[in-house]
Amino acid sequence: MAVVLLAACASAPKQPGFYREDGPPDRVPPDLLATPDAVPRDEPPNPNANRPYVALGRTYVPDTSGAPFHQRGIASWYGRQFQGNRTASGEPYDMFAMTAAHPTLPIPSYARVTSARDGRSVIVRINDRGPFLRDRVIDLSYVAAARLGLASAGSGEVQIERILPGRIARSTPAAPSAAAAAPTTPASPPVAPSVAPPAEPPVAVALAVAPPGSETLAGVPATGQPQPDPNARIAANDPPPAAALGPRWSVQLGAFKVAMNAEALRDRLALLLTSPEASGLPAELHTPRIERQAGLSRVLIGEATERAVALQWSRLLERYLARPTALFVR
Repeated sequence: MAVVLLAACASAPKQPGFYREDGPPDRVPPDLLATPDAVPRDEPPNPNANRPYVALGRTYVPDTSGAPFHQRGIASWYGRQFQGNRTASGEPYDMFAMTAAHPTLPIPSYARVTSARDGRSVIVRINDRGPFLRDRVIDLSYVAAARLGLASAGSGEVQIERILPGRIARSTPAAPSAAAAAPTTPASPPVAPSVAPPAEPPVAVALAVAPPGSETLAGVPATGQPQPDPNARIAANDPPPAAALGPRWSVQLGAFKVAMNAEALRDRLALLLTSPEASGLPAELHTPRIERQAGLSRVLIGEATERAVALQWSRLLERYLARPTALFVR
């Protein structure tokens, strides 16, 4: 059985809440729905965020042609699990800013997103990549989803229209005040955590490492596999049993009950870790992977025989990704 140990650094999570799938903020600002639209402006393209990339087995080529762009499909949103994390643009994610992630729109760029249900619309700034699930077209920030009335449902059908640089000067509205925004934004009850989109409950994860020589942890065998037959013959070319290799340490970037959530995080992080900005990281930290065990899909990276090496890796990743990590040992 694999066991998780929280990394011993200041930004490491202090409780298993880190393992929630995602969700709204613990406290919703009272004036959330008065948040003004993003104000479009002509910005130079990000040199590192507009290269072709692969996610969930699909190749994406960002559209830097400047051609008109219209798309209809399902929008979702991402929240507190990613708050403060590095985005594809290099900026920290802010769930209270009018931003969004899109697989191919240029970074940065601006788009009008309109609800197909009631016509509400917002203007967002594209500064991240995703979503990578086949039925989703855009990941909104929490506040953008709330203004469109999608935060409680978790997703909804929208129309996306890119605001082209040539149209920015004539299409940019003045930043509305809370009072001015009221007539154009249909009344909506405050979005509160109690009506958050369905998020899976916290996953209980062991936060200790079995002491040397111990064969069990909380009554569970330290290995989930059957013990080898001592009389079995091992071919000369066979690798040594895992137990003979000693403990192996990896850095855990997330743990999920829903496999697709783990895959989406893996691909988001792979995009960041293969960016030229990540070239200073050790070679072992450029390829996140998924390991499934005991009903959890864990996003892991690296493998070391010494805990101190993995701990150093965890600190490097936390600084670069601005995301809490944990140590995983098997």
